[in-house]
Amino acid sequence: MKKIIVLSLLVALTLTAFVSCGGGNKIQVAETPKAAAPAAAPAAAAPAAAAPAAAPKAEAAPKKVEPLTYADGTVLRMATGYNSKKTGLSFDADTAGQGIELAGVTYHTGDLKPTWVEVQNVLKVKFEDKYQGNSATNELKYWAERLGDVDMVSGNASALNEYGEAGSFVNIAEYLDRMPNFKAYLDANPIVRLSITGNTTTGAIYFSPYFDGVNDIERMPLMRVDFVTKLLDGEGEFKAEKCGNLKSAVYEPYMPTSGKVTIDTVKADGSGVFQLTKNYDKAGNIVAKMNDALSKGAVDGVTAVNMLRKYIDEAYDGYYGTTRSNLFVGQDAAWDADELVALLRCVVANAQTLNGTDTIQGYFSREDSNLQRQVDLTRFIGTLFGIRGMESRQEWLYIDSDGSLKDARQQVATYEALERVHDLAEEGLISKSFIEASGENSGTMLENDMGFMSYDYNQTQTILNATKLKIDEGEKYMAVMVPVARWYDGSDPNGVYMRFTESWRSVKTDAWAISKAGVGSDENKLNAALALIDFAYSDKGMILLSYGPDAFIKTKADGSYETFSFNGKQMPVIADSTFDLLWKLTKGNYTNFARYYLGSTLSFAKSQAFEFQCTHEIGKEGAGKISTAIGLGVIKHPELALTENKWYTSVPTTLPTTTVETKTLNEYTELISKFGTAKKKFNIMVDQIQKGYTLDGVASAEDMVNLVNKSWGGAQYLMLKQQQWKRIQKFYDNL
Repeated sequence: MKKIIVLSLLVALTLTAFVSCGGGNKIQVAETPKAAAPAAAPAAAAPAAAAPAAAPKAEAAPKKVEPLTYADGTVLRMATGYNSKKTGLSFDADTAGQGIELAGVTYHTGDLKPTWVEVQNVLKVKFEDKYQGNSATNELKYWAERLGDVDMVSGNASALNEYGEAGSFVNIAEYLDRMPNFKAYLDANPIVRLSITGNTTTGAIYFSPYFDGVNDIERMPLMRVDFVTKLLDGEGEFKAEKCGNLKSAVYEPYMPTSGKVTIDTVKADGSGVFQLTKNYDKAGNIVAKMNDALSKGAVDGVTAVNMLRKYIDEAYDGYYGTTRSNLFVGQDAAWDADELVALLRCVVANAQTLNGTDTIQGYFSREDSNLQRQVDLTRFIGTLFGIRGMESRQEWLYIDSDGSLKDARQQVATYEALERVHDLAEEGLISKSFIEASGENSGTMLENDMGFMSYDYNQTQTILNATKLKIDEGEKYMAVMVPVARWYDGSDPNGVYMRFTESWRSVKTDAWAISKAGVGSDENKLNAALALIDFAYSDKGMILLSYGPDAFIKTKADGSYETFSFNGKQMPVIADSTFDLLWKLTKGNYTNFARYYLGSTLSFAKSQAFEFQCTHEIGKEGAGKISTAIGLGVIKHPELALTENKWYTSVPTTLPTTTVETKTLNEYTELISKFGTAKKKFNIMVDQIQKGYTLDGVASAEDMVNLVNKSWGGAQYLMLKQQQWKRIQKFYDNL
């Protein structure tokens, strides 16, 4: 049995000192103190007939590590940024305007943003901003034939590996001994090392990883809490003067229709865990009961709500009392897919009660016409119906309990789950604008009380409480608990009912690399670029590249930071003026503020501590409940570790490919084009939700799997990925 390697969320790194030396900069590597010679043992302690001790072997002298030195003022030409002119190292005309004042300094178009001014000062380098304002993929395409003109460049991880293998980028692994902070981070985080290794023979690393937060939940279910409480809470029966009727039933039960299911649940006060039972023998399955009623005639919204209320009382033996909404929105929430469907039916049929109109939408995405946001529903499907790979760190891959790679696109269960969600669309429980891709967005949905729930990022979406909702009238849009589903983690052939999220932060696919042609034989440039990467993984670098300079952080009289506890570590508190600027400039959107104005969170290891402070209080409330459940082990997730049960190991964000493998993988054009995730692309999963099976000869989940495997190259694709996964494991075992 292999040893489980447990990863730390936040690694305690030794802060590296930058000191002037001979007109240049040197990174001092902390030396390991020599062990003191042991005291001689008293003569009486030695056995009388002891054999003479063998002479100890002479230890090899430790290899001398040359520090990274470079001349003050070394110029680094940076073709680096996030995804637009606004998110580069320098201010563009839109963000700077006629001049913008931040923390007492006025910046103009072309000026470096505050973070990069400070990095420049700390490292004693000079940055030349060459960034064209593209996505990472397109930025690399722009510079691919002119890499001699830049020293560092943004790119997609797989492309950076490909170009690195062709000799275009510096192999950072050759310099790890001279990069103590970066090396310590990789040593403590094996999955990170596996995710960025570009060649398993040489161990080459061609880019520095980017984390938009790490080892933390990413997307969450979000609901209009006030809708749930209005429908479910209170004594007696629900009453309404006017309501609509449920549409004909299409969706069939996912959860059992008889028996009992007992699940671990967080106590209402968050103090611990208890076992809560869903008693189907007593209550029946709520979807089955509604479907049966619909088969006999019309069911109106009021009747549906009272059916759901009675079901909750009986299935949970009165546990939730008159606050039945806690089944969905409480700390002790225990909802599942069928209960959500019943709730969606109640919401849609009771528009008059909830918004005073005849129309309300159930599920919606942030931008219903943008595929990049529509695919969030496919991700949610994984959480809802226990399907791995739908929110993978790499395409649709996941690691099964036997240690092999699997692809969600090649699983019958994936398309069966999509069938279920198409059924919801048929019942009118998914927003009309999603089905028609007609352009509604979360802002208008919430502002007009037209939408109930979504699956998205907590910070950016719960800001809408302040800008789109009437909080003083009780309106509330909040993250809620991850649902209960049946997951096949290998521990039980019949599956395990539990809460699991695959939405777990790890290495992202965008990164920065050092151009070989750019730095050439100039040791100053090479060492300065390496020093930048290493600094980014020091304590000071992590704070600066997440928070921006000290001027944007709250400090005490002695100059030290005001701090708060975040995930078990003391992290800086942002200055009051920073919070004011955040709302003035980007209406509370932390990510836009950091990237547009501070120049932080563009790459490297972004701390979520800054973002957490900028989260709306309602956002903190919901996320806090989820965090408590994760801490208590009630919500499980992939680990950034090589776990004993491989099903819980997070798949590396990239796997090293040979030139031949890359060429072969790129030839599977149908597999690539039919599962797009970017704006204006096509995704067959979203298409199936909207329209059902639309391809010729496809009428079932089995047909889809056969098409993917045999016609689109899925089987060959997975075979190649399997080879890469085996190679990277062997490399790590021998590291």
